[in-house]
Amino acid sequence: MDETLGEPPTSAVFLDNCHFSQVIFNNVEKFYVPGGDITCYYTLTQHIAPRRKDWVGIFRVGWKTTREYYTFMWAPFPVDLSGDSVVQQQIQFRAYYLPKDDEYYQFCYVDEEGVVRGASVPFQFRAETEDDILVVTTQGEVEEIEQQNKDLLKENKELKESCLCLQKQNLGLQEELRLAQEKMKELEGEVCFLQTGNLELRRAQELQAGEMSSAQMNLASVREQNLTLGKENKELQKGLESLRSSCEKLELEGNFLKEENKRLTEQNGCRERELQQFKEHNQEVSSEKEQLENRLKTTLDHMDQLQSQVLNQEKEMESLVRTDHDKTEQLEHLKEENRQLRITVTEQHQNRDLAKELEEKNHLFQILQRKKDEIDEKNLRLRQENNELLMRLSESSDYSARVAVPLAQVPTRPPESADLLFGNPYYNSLESSAVNVPSVKKCPLCHEVFSDDVGPRQYEDHVRSHILDCPFCDETFGDKQVYDDHMYCHSLE
Repeated sequence: MDETLGEPPTSAVFLDNCHFSQVIFNNVEKFYVPGGDITCYYTLTQHIAPRRKDWVGIFRVGWKTTREYYTFMWAPFPVDLSGDSVVQQQIQFRAYYLPKDDEYYQFCYVDEEGVVRGASVPFQFRAETEDDILVVTTQGEVEEIEQQNKDLLKENKELKESCLCLQKQNLGLQEELRLAQEKMKELEGEVCFLQTGNLELRRAQELQAGEMSSAQMNLASVREQNLTLGKENKELQKGLESLRSSCEKLELEGNFLKEENKRLTEQNGCRERELQQFKEHNQEVSSEKEQLENRLKTTLDHMDQLQSQVLNQEKEMESLVRTDHDKTEQLEHLKEENRQLRITVTEQHQNRDLAKELEEKNHLFQILQRKKDEIDEKNLRLRQENNELLMRLSESSDYSARVAVPLAQVPTRPPESADLLFGNPYYNSLESSAVNVPSVKKCPLCHEVFSDDVGPRQYEDHVRSHILDCPFCDETFGDKQVYDDHMYCHSLE
């Protein structure tokens, strides 16, 4: 789209004041394949004087004023212009700015005063099929169909609001779950942006396509959730009259789910496996919602096609009977979709049972966490004791060597018998009793007593065998039961 000169000149002039025969559009196809550029060919008759701010726009069939254009291109000013001759012109529209739906559109030539000077036959942006049906109805039937369409649009709007409420609630749950996962914190803003883009639908499809392509690499899992929510919305809107009562029940269920979601947000400390299972379930729900959105879009597109066919085709009554038969089949299909929706509600009850089980497991985990804190405190005390024990063990070689030496070999101070004329008669008896005193080696943990033939190395190995080291952290334990409880706490993490 050429935007160098800003927005095109428009006006509120209605169809009665337009002159559609001054510009004739040529070679207008019935269908244009989406994704490719299209070229618009038109002829300027001698009844129009082209000006530099004239433009050619693509309008959806049923437009009322020139302000309702979808996209436009400035009309090139003809080089050779004579008053009595016609001029052949052409404009190429880029594929990026073309509509993405399969509704009916037409080219319109608008002068710089905002007045339509020519309009083409309607066309669509889709692949051509062989089973297109031309429907012609009477004026009474047209009014009846329009009234039915208005009622359906009103009901679809109500269903859409209800689904948007459920979508916001589900988004709240997803945001709370992402808060519990460090890797998903950076994606919250992008998720909110994608959800806003989903609500804009038709007019925001161009911006949505660019944003979704840029976020597709980083938000694969989030997009699946959004698609699932869209499918739920699609199925709810597809229900029409038969789903109105079901939507009220879904609102009540949505409020209950919101309360359940608040309780689930308090369970951020649950194990990663349970959170992953809950996330997979949310992805399934989002997938169902995306199916609903696709089906609702198909219904709206079909309604717009009917309106366009009513305005342009009024000659074949037999096709209307076939259309009524198709609508009867659609009603049966809606009943089948209602049954599937009830099955979905039953699955939501199962989700509440899962939330209750998660809450019980969270309570058990809190009990185990308190027990782990107590064990950690006890381990801290044991670690201090072990440090003291290791300090003693570092001195145990000297201590055990000192204890292992027989008391008989310890130099004893001889009694002061040198001053005696005949000596101390009791000195030899004391010396012989000292020879018979055994050495003492006792384990400070199990209190086991070792004989003299046990060396210092064996004694140290025995004491160190009582010390248990945790393979996951740096803590050491002297009690086997405390060590087993500590390892059980690691297994819960």
